[in-house]
Parts: sequence; structure tokens; C-alpha cells
Amino acid sequence: LNRLQVVLQHLKMSSNTDSTAEVLLSKSGGAGVITLNRPKALNALTLSMIRQIYPQIKTWEQDPETFLIIIKGTGGKAFCAGGDIRAITDAGKAGGRLAEDFFREEYMLNYAIGTCKKPYVALIDGITMGGGVGVSIHGHFRVATEKTLFAMPETAIGLFPDVGGGYFLPRLSGKIGYYLALTGFRLKGRDVLKAGIATHFVESEKLPALEKDLIALKSPSKENIADLLNSYHGKSEVHQEKQFVLDEHMEKINSLFSANTVEEIIKKLKQDGSPFAMKQLETLNKMSPTSLKLTLRQLREGASMSLKDVLTMEYRLSQACMKGHDFYEGVRAVLIDKDQAPRWKPAALEEVADEFVNNCFKPLGNYDLKL
Repeated sequence: LNRLQVVLQHLKMSSNTDSTAEVLLSKSGGAGVITLNRPKALNALTLSMIRQIYPQIKTWEQDPETFLIIIKGTGGKAFCAGGDIRAITDAGKAGGRLAEDFFREEYMLNYAIGTCKKPYVALIDGITMGGGVGVSIHGHFRVATEKTLFAMPETAIGLFPDVGGGYFLPRLSGKIGYYLALTGFRLKGRDVLKAGIATHFVESEKLPALEKDLIALKSPSKENIADLLNSYHGKSEVHQEKQFVLDEHMEKINSLFSANTVEEIIKKLKQDGSPFAMKQLETLNKMSPTSLKLTLRQLREGASMSLKDVLTMEYRLSQACMKGHDFYEGVRAVLIDKDQAPRWKPAALEEVADEFVNNCFKPLGNYDLKL
């Protein structure tokens, strides 16, 4: 019977939304529910989705009848695999406005989530990367499942871990964030919780029940929501406690990725010589040298900045990347031709001049992101 009630409830909820829409926005009980609905595209964010979600969050935030906001994805494979990189690439090549607008409005949305006065619960079931991290990580609660796959793989496409990566990554324990940012390493399932990216872990099949219970909360304060999430989290197969995937490497990660420059990190990896270090070296050698330098500085500076200032900095970097070479080449190699053989320019770390890196961080005057 319960299952049937959930189905009926769901039908009732989605009756006021067009199921072919890219994003479904509905109100259920005291909850505003955002459903990313591009399953074939792994729920990648488009500018039109951002333009629908942002004002809705702002409206719900002011609405005395809305007590919490839930965001989830459809299709069972992904929460949200990123931003609509293809559209941005095409626009950037053509000199279109989208390359400016997309990042500007995406970061405004990230900031709205990071400053949202209503409890915000992201159900990060499935692939959660790039732009998907941006619409989840800055909220109060992130619920991972055994299907969650987290990564910030931007250095592989000539970009950098944006959407506030410069804020949350350096704040993870030790140097995990630096490691994830530079290598694009993928975390799965419980490891997403153990790394500090998720706040709770619940089995995927229990999410409909959890959502129903969240919606049914009589007085959904942050504390009550936390209690409910904790009770689900507590019931999830405690006996399956496996070690954190990076545990055995943490000491190495913390020392190797604490260097001030990418060249130093490379040098330390070579000196270390362990199989783990060699594997990281191999990975970093495939990444855009420009991206690696921008990313390390982004995280080192972001570590002591507010989210607002980080997003302002990242907007500057995004526009520098749109004017450069590596982003278009990375997208070609990874997403379009899929030959996985990007030809980066410059091709070596030592050829990426400090002056060039400094220029990428310079204010854009009237074009700066204003939050």
C-alpha cells in the first residue's frame, strides 16, 4: 500500500508540471521540489534550467509556506553530470554571449544555494560532477547513495573545478580536495560521505521513502530534518563499514599535494616513486598544464576566501578559459572526437608563464560577477 501511496503522491505532484520539461518545479506539503529532468543527457544543466531554478529558489526562500527545498534527478543514472559543456563550447567558439551568461548565472545559482535561508536537501543519487556538484555541495544536506559517483574532472578538459570548488575543496580534510581537484579522482558511494562531500548516506531504494518523510515533517526545522536524515543514515547497513578508499594513501596525499607549485608536486611524486605516486604522475601528465596551474592557485587562494569571493574569482578564471585554447581542445578530445588525445598549448608546465596565470585572476571591471 505504501508503495502505491508514494506513486499516487508522485502523480499528484507532477500533474502540475510538464514531464518533458528540462526541470520540474513543484510544491509538495511544505517542500519545494526541484527535479532535474534530462535523463538522456545525465541531467546536465542548461542555461534555461538555471534560469528556472534560480528565481524559484528565491521565491521559496521568501514563502512562509515553504519549509525546505529538495533537489533530485530523474532516470536513475545521474543526479547531474555537469553543465551543458557542448553548448558553452559552441557559443564560445562563435563568440556568443552564452559563454559569459552561463557561468555568470550558474555561479549566481550556486551562491543562492550557499546562502539559502531554507534547509536545502540534495539527493545526490548517481553521477554527480561539475555543475551537479555546484547545485548540491553548497546546500545544508547532501545525501549520497551506493550509486553516487563524485568527481571534479575539469583539468582533463582544460577547465578548473569551478562552481565553488575553490571554496569547498580546500576545506576538505588534509589535502584531499587538492588531490581530487588536480587528478579528477572519482569517489564512489560511501566514500563520498567519508571524504566530507556528502553529509549522509542512504541506500538508493530508500530515497522515495525518505523524500516522503521529509515532505510529511510537521515542523521541518533544520534540526528536525537533520534528525530524520540521521535516522535513515543510521539504519543504512552499518555493518558494511569498509575503509575509506583513500585511507591508506592519506599520508602521501597530504605530503605530496601540499607543495606550493604544480612543478613541486610533480617533483615530489617523482622522488616518492611509489606505485601510488607514479599513478598520480601519469594522471597529471594527461591534464592541461594551464588548468593544473590555475587550479592549484584557485584552491590555495580560495582556502581563506568567502564563497562570494571565490565565485567572483572563478568567474574571472572561466572567462580566461573561454578566451584560451585548452578548453576547446579538451572538449574536442574528451566529448566530441573522443580520441582522448588532447594537444595542450602550452604543452608543458614550465611553458605556462606566471604572468599568464596572474592575468587570469585579474578583475574584469564592469564585467566582474556581482553577487
